[in-house]
Amino acid sequence: MVSGRQHLPSMTALQVLLAVAERGSTSAAAESTSLSQSAVSKQLLALEDLIGSPVFTRTPRGMIPTEIGLIYIEHARTALKAMEDAALRVARLKPGPSVLRLQVLPIFGDRWLLPRFVQFAEQHPEIDVQFTTFVSPTQSETADGIFRFLIAPNKGETAQYLFGHEVLIVSAPSYWQKNGIPGTIDELAEGVMLEHPQTPLHWQHFAESHGKPDIAVHHITRFGYYTMVIRAALAGQGMALIPRGLILDELETGRLISPNGFGYRSEYGYWFAKPEDISPGASMRTFEAWLMGQAESMRD
Repeated sequence: MVSGRQHLPSMTALQVLLAVAERGSTSAAAESTSLSQSAVSKQLLALEDLIGSPVFTRTPRGMIPTEIGLIYIEHARTALKAMEDAALRVARLKPGPSVLRLQVLPIFGDRWLLPRFVQFAEQHPEIDVQFTTFVSPTQSETADGIFRFLIAPNKGETAQYLFGHEVLIVSAPSYWQKNGIPGTIDELAEGVMLEHPQTPLHWQHFAESHGKPDIAVHHITRFGYYTMVIRAALAGQGMALIPRGLILDELETGRLISPNGFGYRSEYGYWFAKPEDISPGASMRTFEAWLMGQAESMRD
C-alpha cells in the first residue's frame, strides 16, 4: 500500500506556491519569501514534479493557477494556517512578557512594516515578535496586536490610526510619457485604471470625491491581488489609486509619478488595533511607541 505521506510537498514549497499565486511571478514571490528567484523556481518545479501536473499556466501577464493549482492553493492556505496557529499556541506557553503576536495584512507588511522592522529588531533583540497573516473566525489564538485597513476601529478593540487617508493616482513615468500628462479629471479618465475589486480604492470613489460621479474611466484592468495592482503600475501598464504611505520610496525616486497631485482623501486607513480585554505588557508598549513614531514621521 502506498502512503499519501510519500507525496506530500514541503512547507517551503507550499509557501512558494502561495507567494507565486498572490504576486503573479517567481521574481515577485522571491521578494516575499526571502528566497532567490532560482530557489523559488526550483521549489515550484519540484512541486509540479511531485504532483505530476503544472500548478500554473505561464502567460505574458503573469502566472495563472491551473485547476489543479487552485486545489493545492486552497489546501496550502489551510495547512500553513494550521502550523501558524500551532506556533501561536506554543508561544503562549513561553514565560514572560517578551513575546508579541501580530497579525499583519500582507500588502502592509510587505511594503511598509517589514522594511522598517529591522530597526526595531536591532534595538530590541529581547522582544520576540511573531507575525501571522492568517485570520479566521475559528482561530483559537488571540493576537496581541492587529494591523487593519478600515474606516473606524472595530467593537471590542482600541486602535490608533497610522496612515492611509491620502490616496494618489500614480503610474510609472513610461505610462505618462505614452499617454501625456493630464491636466484635468476628464483627461485622466481617458486612461487605463488598475484595480483590485475587493480593495475600496476605485475610480468611482476618486471621481465622486471631486464632484464628478458621472465621469467613467476609459478602461479598467482588474487584478486578484492588490500587490499585482502596484506591480502593474510600476510596469507602466496603467494608473492605480494607492495610499501614499505604501509608495514613499517609489515617489521619492520617481519610479511612480502622480501627475498634478491627482488623488483624494479616503475614509479608509491603516490602523493598529489591540483587544480591549488584553492589558498591554511592557513589550507591547515598547513596540507601540516605536510604531507610532514611524507613522508620525510620514503622517499624511
